[in-house]
Amino acid sequence: MFLKSVLYNETRNFCLGKAEPTTNTKKSLFDPQAVFVTDLTDRNEIFKTVSQKLYDLGYVKEDFLGDIIEREDKYPTGISMRPLSRELPDVAVPHTEGDYVSAQLIVPIALRNSATFNNMVNPSEALEVKFLFLILNNDPDMHSTILAKIMDFLAGTSVDDLNELFNSDSNEEIYDFLENNFEIEK
Repeated sequence: MFLKSVLYNETRNFCLGKAEPTTNTKKSLFDPQAVFVTDLTDRNEIFKTVSQKLYDLGYVKEDFLGDIIEREDKYPTGISMRPLSRELPDVAVPHTEGDYVSAQLIVPIALRNSATFNNMVNPSEALEVKFLFLILNNDPDMHSTILAKIMDFLAGTSVDDLNELFNSDSNEEIYDFLENNFEIEK
């Protein structure tokens, strides 16, 4: 429990500051058409492939790809899951400014093989990431809330359930799991 608290507090405080209080209205942040499972192992290729599909769906603007790569280079988003459990793969929460997106959405991306992302808390540390929560957010007032909810989800979900999610090879299973277990209040 102590390690879970360390991961949660260290990453949440570093990245988010204090999130604003929220009400109890549940809003879905997932779209079954925007859930991805890929064999790609290069971070930028993952971004390129997913960005094109998101552009085709109308969720991102033309310069999204360039900005997400540039932002990830400057401000890494990898999160080590080791404090929760050595059984869990590391994750990342890439995101960009609202100017480059047309929606408010979390895009889950499961990687069959890991891709290298740098740690958001210790940027010189490379992490082998197997799951991404790509944040699309066109509402600047919700940015810290969405990040906080991802941290709440990671810290509040059992290791077994997270392993099931992170190792899923089905877009539908990933979507259903997140839709049923991820709480977002607005």
